[in-house]
Amino acid sequence: MELKTFITIVRTRWLLIVVVTLSAVLLGATASLATAKSYSSSTQLFVSVSSIGSSDAGDLVQGSSAAQAKVRSYVSVVTSGRVLEPVIADLGLDTTPAGLAAKISASSPVNTSLIDISVSDPDPAQAARLTGAVAASFEKVVEEQLERPVGGGNGLVTVETLDDPAVPTRPTEPKPVLWIGLALGLGLLSGTALALLRNTLDTRIRSKADIGEVTDAPLLGGIGFHTEASTAPLIVHNEPRSPLAESYRALRTNLQFVSFEGHNRTFVVTSAMPGEGKSTTAANLAVCLAETGASVLLVDADLRRPRVAEMMGLEGAIGLTDLLVGRAELVDAVQPWGNLDLHVLPSGTVPPNPSELLGSLAMASLVSAVEIDYDFVVIDSPPLLPVTDAAVLSRCVTGVIVATAAQRSSRHQLKQALAAISEIGSRTVGIVLTMAPTKGLGAYGYGAYGAYYGSATADSSATADSSATSGSSTTSAVDAR
Repeated sequence: MELKTFITIVRTRWLLIVVVTLSAVLLGATASLATAKSYSSSTQLFVSVSSIGSSDAGDLVQGSSAAQAKVRSYVSVVTSGRVLEPVIADLGLDTTPAGLAAKISASSPVNTSLIDISVSDPDPAQAARLTGAVAASFEKVVEEQLERPVGGGNGLVTVETLDDPAVPTRPTEPKPVLWIGLALGLGLLSGTALALLRNTLDTRIRSKADIGEVTDAPLLGGIGFHTEASTAPLIVHNEPRSPLAESYRALRTNLQFVSFEGHNRTFVVTSAMPGEGKSTTAANLAVCLAETGASVLLVDADLRRPRVAEMMGLEGAIGLTDLLVGRAELVDAVQPWGNLDLHVLPSGTVPPNPSELLGSLAMASLVSAVEIDYDFVVIDSPPLLPVTDAAVLSRCVTGVIVATAAQRSSRHQLKQALAAISEIGSRTVGIVLTMAPTKGLGAYGYGAYGAYYGSATADSSATADSSATSGSSTTSAVDAR
């Protein structure tokens, strides 16, 4: 994984990482507070082996080596029943040697004749008493039992206490700073790992790279998320100087550079699932194409949930369905829009059989007829996966433009939609990434240059608005919205 990708994941899922980390820290602090305090007292013993009959250097070295060898065995003797049973009896403890041994720690520094004994207990004074009693009992067991000569007399091994056990003033357990620090580290690691896991399992399309993993079709453009898309979707008309409007114009430019067979430029604009911005994309693209001076026809072929007439501010009572069933002529159903060479064909009455109408010979004949009169024909159609309307309609057009919403569409859905187009023998012209983030590392489009576009003078904006809204009563209806 590249560092940039990792940083993007962390920035995208920072809230998850913070929640997991804070939860771990809270858990560590709670566990620290709930853990009973334990105090530890310690002492150190020195073990020596006396030499017999000689005190030269060789004997001293030999005695020291013997003491070190014995110390390694004595460490285990400290927690034996022979040492601890007298301690329990002398102090009147209500425990067993095994229970007392669990509180005792014995060790020996490497290459020394020293034994370190440490005893932990909730009572600091009791910890000091236990440490002294264990050390005294150990000395007695070693000198009087384990190292006592068979024939009697003084033993060769001597155990001496170097430091008297002190009453501890601070608890050794718990250690709040250590516990919280470990919890913080584990929380960060766990949160980051969970964020990476969720990113791996998350199949939603988030960027251009995700689209590239699904298809080789070109990415025609990226449209940023528009908060007012539901109430004012015609951004190219309402805010012609905005970065979003420029992103639609970039889409138009990229589309004009796509290679087409012949001279027909009729496109179906669709998506995999509903709510991905296909109708908004189709309407704004049609306006952008008309701005170049080309003649454009925008057709609402979404006969199930038509939106084009509403977005364009037009009356949609008569439209495509009326043409297909022979109740109206093309000249009666097509309506001009604005002072551009843009015409709109609404959907008309919602029929009971949309797929049959869109797949009929009448629809194919209509497409052939309008291709002669217009430079571009943009057709808004239903999404591909819920119904077959768009796939059926794609057989009689130049190609299909698929809109896919960032953070909403999945790679699997997009792949299925493109497969449906390919299986019917149609061509996917390209992909449009809608609702793309405009900030952050994953930003796409013109969001970074908003200040430049926003610096246009008010006079220029007013001129653009007046130019787009003059010339017909139809446009007045759009402004009224």
